[in-house]
Amino acid sequence: MITLASDCLLFQTPSGESVPYSADMIAIEIGGDNPLHFDEEFVDQATKAVFHYFKHDQARTTVTMGEFADALEKVLHGLTPASGTGAETDASRLVETDLRRLAIASGQGCELFFFPLLRDELRQQLQKSPRLVRFHGLRGCVKQLAGANRWSLRCRNLHQQIVGYLRECLSAERRGPCEIALLVE
Repeated sequence: MITLASDCLLFQTPSGESVPYSADMIAIEIGGDNPLHFDEEFVDQATKAVFHYFKHDQARTTVTMGEFADALEKVLHGLTPASGTGAETDASRLVETDLRRLAIASGQGCELFFFPLLRDELRQQLQKSPRLVRFHGLRGCVKQLAGANRWSLRCRNLHQQIVGYLRECLSAERRGPCEIALLVE
């Protein structure tokens, strides 16, 4: 039923798992200290355009995270002035972290240990000079930390807290005029 929905695409994870997402469910943040800095609404519209391309123009029901990230990067670079040779560099890579794994490592209900682990993980990823930093397994992570079997108000608050914390850490860790996309799912 999910693959038949006009507003859903299945995103295939590196482990082979397929996760349904709508265009509105994909949260991407791009930051930078240069005049080409994209605002949140612009990135949201570009993301929806890439989603539409795969779902409707290509008539695809499944796409990998790497394919989606590459297409979004091409769209965003196509909307900025040319910057030199245009050759791809190692900086166009995607780096990923499983948030649920970090939650398990910090112990059940131990938010006190989770947030420092999360910041350290982000720092390690940024050392690889990526273009896209992806954190997946957010829902499982939140339920693990909250010790919950069902989604609750506490889970929703913790979910927002983690996403906000990642955004703050990314802003604090960024050095120089670089553009990094943050994907939290």
